[in-house]
Amino acid sequence: MSDNENKEVVENGVHNYSTEESYVWPEDEKVKEKLEWFRDQKFALMMHWGPYSQIGVVESWALSDEDGDWSRTEIDWADGEEFKKQYFDLNKTFNPIRFVPKDWAKAAKEAGFKYFIFTTKHHDGFCMWDTAYTDYKITGKDCPFNTNKRADILKHLFNEMRNEGIGITAYFSKADWHCPDYWCTGYEKGDKTWRGPSYDIEKHPEKWESFEKYTHNQVKELADNYGPIDAFWFDAGWVCEKEGEDIHLGNLMDEIRKSHPGVLSVDRTVGGKYENYVTPEQCVPDEPLNIPWESCITMGTSFSFKYEDKYKSDREIITLLTNIVAKGGNLALNVGPQPDGRIPEGALKAMKNIGKWLSKYGEAIYGTRVCAPYKKEDVCFTQKAKEKKVYAIKQYPDENMEVKRDIFIPYEGKVAKVKDLYSGNEVRFENVPGGLNVHVNEVEEAAIAQVFELSL
Repeated sequence: MSDNENKEVVENGVHNYSTEESYVWPEDEKVKEKLEWFRDQKFALMMHWGPYSQIGVVESWALSDEDGDWSRTEIDWADGEEFKKQYFDLNKTFNPIRFVPKDWAKAAKEAGFKYFIFTTKHHDGFCMWDTAYTDYKITGKDCPFNTNKRADILKHLFNEMRNEGIGITAYFSKADWHCPDYWCTGYEKGDKTWRGPSYDIEKHPEKWESFEKYTHNQVKELADNYGPIDAFWFDAGWVCEKEGEDIHLGNLMDEIRKSHPGVLSVDRTVGGKYENYVTPEQCVPDEPLNIPWESCITMGTSFSFKYEDKYKSDREIITLLTNIVAKGGNLALNVGPQPDGRIPEGALKAMKNIGKWLSKYGEAIYGTRVCAPYKKEDVCFTQKAKEKKVYAIKQYPDENMEVKRDIFIPYEGKVAKVKDLYSGNEVRFENVPGGLNVHVNEVEEAAIAQVFELSL
């Protein structure tokens, strides 16, 4: 980003991301330790799921009149007020009876995901856990799923993911468009909705204080009853002090960390000491970032479930992952579950193939850090400095590209030996101007990438 000013921007529902200049390295030793854990993980499964999956529309955003021009496309709702009523009533038909959390966790493990990001509550305010602070929830009496043995979806999902050794990140929207202390009628801003509150906070501080208390109660409830949680991923960056919507998130996180030391806070797009890593959305930075970061990118075309969506291939995703890791980041790959509670078959197929690739070449991904020249001539670099190892990942983004037996690796450091991770064998190489020429005896047909371990 060229603009050094850390300004919250949302365009067509896609957020910008904070600059390096706005980043504040944590001083808390437990938080620093957890942050190094995060930087080791590299690959997350992200899921946006809620009642909106039933109609295959973008999550929450169509409720905002201000965002209706882009979020209500492909939907013939002439009456915005009627649409909003119907949307908020989707909880009354949401019944994902084919939801088997153990299957989700096994699929995530098989795919090589190391942590899990789940929408506990999006901007629409519907809670995917058994919260004590609203009836607009998956276990509410109006939701037919409330009688299911797995009704507390969040509890079952988090437990099953932990059982597979997968870390937990709780997505939580700081805005709540269902809460009457955030959106309400009869106030200065009228019935036309936008992403912010429907009243003037300065004129009604008691209403905002009530909303702040509600928000704090819910986040503490998640920390105390649904943990251990590794990170809170706070969305709706406009809810912050500089925008006049201060919920005192720092006070909340300081309190939570007294009983849950080290939990990360991701106050995305806000900057400062409670945005422990930054979150580029649907994009990859042009250059390496020298701070902790994670790109959240959809496997399909939408964060929420979309009927007949088109999913990225395993080749596209692995190319994306290696580009991101070479720049020092993590990839949070989003899959929107179906309304019946299953992961779409197209997504599962790609996940299985990604897992096969990572089971063989994952040592070049997990636990690595940036290594100059990062990416050059379709070769990505990572390193494990303590082990004196550099990994060179020769990408083949097009399946029609010829997989080579003689590969030029543009790495100019001193190299003692080179191992081909496909065969597991040491291979011949010679130093040439600008790098190494490596020679392999066997190649993987239609390889997505050739991966070499350089011992220094």
